[in-house]
Amino acid sequence: MGQAREVMDRLTTAITAGDSDAIAGLYAQDAVAVTPDGGELHGRDDIAAYWRQMTEAVPDGSYQSVHAYEVGNTAIDEGVFTGKNTGPIQLPTGETLPPTQKEISIRGVDFATVDDAGRIVDYRLYFDEMEFLGQLGLLPDEAS
Repeated sequence: MGQAREVMDRLTTAITAGDSDAIAGLYAQDAVAVTPDGGELHGRDDIAAYWRQMTEAVPDGSYQSVHAYEVGNTAIDEGVFTGKNTGPIQLPTGETLPPTQKEISIRGVDFATVDDAGRIVDYRLYFDEMEFLGQLGLLPDEAS
């Protein structure tokens, strides 16, 4: 196992544990992350804040790996994140929604490119945001 794979595994552990300090420590100060719901995030602090919102919204979240790869200095994971929304949901506007108390199960893929110092410099997360919102019950009912 190479450095990128080890860092990605530590990130997954920190996210499912809700350890904001550990999450922040895995990213370079000038890291960039792209997510479906947060857009492009610049810097360790913004990225850690994104993960803090997710771990607060789904504090009991768990991750089941489907595939795990490493190519050079990039680790690639495909897996399923599951949990129950028992915490507030932060909206991009800054507003928050109360917990829905609904279970979620979202399949996603993420890529983490790691520098020589063992920090994530580029992170990409992909999941179906509409499926996520639908499972939370946050999509409007379709007209009949």
